[in-house]
Amino acid sequence: MTSTEAGPSTALLTDHYELTMLAGALRDGTANRPCVFEVFARRLPDGRRYGVVAGTERLLDAIRDFRFGPAEIDQLARASVVDEATLSWLADYRFTGDVDGYPEGELYFPGSPILTVRASFAEGVVLETLALSILNHDSAIASAAARMVGAANGRRMIEMGSRRTHEEAAVASARAAYLAGFTATSNLEAARRHGIPTTGTCAHAYTLLHDSEAEAFRSQIEALGVGTTLLVDTYDITEGIRTAVEVAGPELGAVRIDSGDVGPLARQAREQLDSLGARNTRIVVSGDLDEYSIAALRAEPVDAYGVGTSLVTGSGAPTAGMVYKLVEVAGRPVAKRSSHKESRGGWKSAVRRHKDTGTALEEVVFQVGDGRQQPELGEHDRVLPIPLLRAGQRADGVPTLEQSRDRLRSALVSVPWEGLKLSHGEPAIPTTFR
Repeated sequence: MTSTEAGPSTALLTDHYELTMLAGALRDGTANRPCVFEVFARRLPDGRRYGVVAGTERLLDAIRDFRFGPAEIDQLARASVVDEATLSWLADYRFTGDVDGYPEGELYFPGSPILTVRASFAEGVVLETLALSILNHDSAIASAAARMVGAANGRRMIEMGSRRTHEEAAVASARAAYLAGFTATSNLEAARRHGIPTTGTCAHAYTLLHDSEAEAFRSQIEALGVGTTLLVDTYDITEGIRTAVEVAGPELGAVRIDSGDVGPLARQAREQLDSLGARNTRIVVSGDLDEYSIAALRAEPVDAYGVGTSLVTGSGAPTAGMVYKLVEVAGRPVAKRSSHKESRGGWKSAVRRHKDTGTALEEVVFQVGDGRQQPELGEHDRVLPIPLLRAGQRADGVPTLEQSRDRLRSALVSVPWEGLKLSHGEPAIPTTFR
C-alpha cells in the first residue's frame, strides 16, 4: 500500500550534526568521496535470540521524500544551522546512490549488515538519523511481535496499542506487528496507509452509558449483529456472560475479558458458555499481555489475544540498538576502534547456511569484492541482502508487506528449536565473520 508519489518532506527528521558534518566536508573537499555506510546491531537486546528486520519499505519512501524545499531551507537559515554554500547544496539534494539490505521479514543477528548505503559522503551521511529512527523502531516492534505470535501458537493476535504511544508510532507499530504475524489492528490509519485489517467493538464506557448491561449488549448487537464481541467484565463476569448469551443467543460471536486473572476466568467462561449452549462463542482476552503471559495462557481456552502497551514499547526493548557506520572510503575499509563501540571495515554482504532439512546453521558475513572471503554457496544457502535502491530509484523486487509476512514465517520455521525459546540464551544461530 506504499505510495509511489512523493509525500511531505522528511528532510528535517534528522539531527543537527548530520548537516554540520556535511558543511565541513563541503568546505574541505571531502564531501564527494565515495563511501559505504552500514547499518548493523552489535548485539541483540537482552534475552532475545533473534531480531526481525522491519521498516525498510517505510525507509525507502522516506529517502524518496528527503527533499529540502523552501520551507526547510528557510528554517535552517533562520536557525543558522549551516552556511549559505551548504544551504545551496541542500536545495538541490536528491539521493542518487545505491542501497542494499536485508528484506523486511528477514531475521538478523549481531553484526548482520542489515542495510548498506553506497554514495558520496555528503549524500550518505545525511541519511543516518532517518534510517536509524525508522529501522530501530520498526525492527524492535516486529521482533517483540514475532515472539508474541510464536507464544500464541496459531491463535488470533490483535494489535491495540494506539493509546499507549505517539500517534505516528502507533501506525508504524501496527504495520510492524502485522508484518510479524498479527491478524489485525485497532488503528484505522494503519488500514488506510498499509491495507491492514482492522477490528474493534465497544469499551467499558459504552456499557456504563446505558441503564443496564443488557441494554448495552442489545444496542451493540442491533448495530453490529450477533457476530460481535461483547465486553463482559464491566461488572460481574459470570453475570455478564449470562446476560450476553441471553441477549444475543447461542450464536454470539465472542466475549472479551479485559481484566483480572484471565487464565482461570477464561476457563470459567468456557465452561459457562458451553453450559448455555454457546459452544462456538470465542473468548478474547486483553489487558497488559506480553509474550510471557501469552505463553502462560497456551493451555487455556483462549481464542484470541489483544495486545497493546507491551507491543508498542517493544516488550522491554523499545529500540533494536542498530547503528549507522562509515565502513569504507574510496574503496579503503575504515573501522571504529572505540572500546565497546567497535565496527568492522569494508562493504559487506552475508550468506545464511542451512541444513538439507532447511534448518539454519550460521550466518557468514564477508567483504564484497574480496574473492578470498566470498563463501561458496551450498544448495540450501541464501545470500541475504537484496537491491533496494539503484541510482536513487527503487529497485525491482522489493517485497510487499504480504510477501514480508510470508518471509518471516519461513525464516522462523528455519530457526533451531532452541532459538525460539523465550528464555535467555545465545543467538539462535552464530555469526561468522570472514
